[in-house]
Amino acid sequence: MGGPSSGQDIFDVRKIRRLIELMNEHDLQEMDLRQGDTRIQLRRGGENFIAAGPGAPPQPAQAPVHLPASAPVSAAPSPPAAPAVDPNVTVIKSPMVGTFYSAPDPDSAPYVKVGDPIGKETTVCIVEAMKVFNEIQAEVAGTITAVLVENGEPVEFGQPLFRVKTG
Repeated sequence: MGGPSSGQDIFDVRKIRRLIELMNEHDLQEMDLRQGDTRIQLRRGGENFIAAGPGAPPQPAQAPVHLPASAPVSAAPSPPAAPAVDPNVTVIKSPMVGTFYSAPDPDSAPYVKVGDPIGKETTVCIVEAMKVFNEIQAEVAGTITAVLVENGEPVEFGQPLFRVKTG
């Protein structure tokens, strides 16, 4: 039977999450791990692959993102230029790659909308990653001035989700 010699499941969500955290913490674009005949390969931007087992071909972890041949794979889209930086405006960014959901379920109202006051522990959205729904807290107090992502839209690590007026 294929698998790590230690007998542990390499697709343990906690372990994969920790690998993603390490990639983010150290600003890594790619991680390729092998143990015996088992392999895990993670990439930021472009296609993300996870493969395991002896001779198993890499399988896309999510729908591949195709860029024009002239575009560098690791380049992130640049945000629109702001005329002036307001020190009283904070941006809430996505802590992970996944799918943005503005409400707990399709029939519910959004967690927050423009004009809503929020506290540091206010849940502002959900980011679904690998079938795990992660509630994202504001970590800042203020008033929502902009929602920068549409419901159901894929998001990248560090992508701005909300603007918050803090002063």
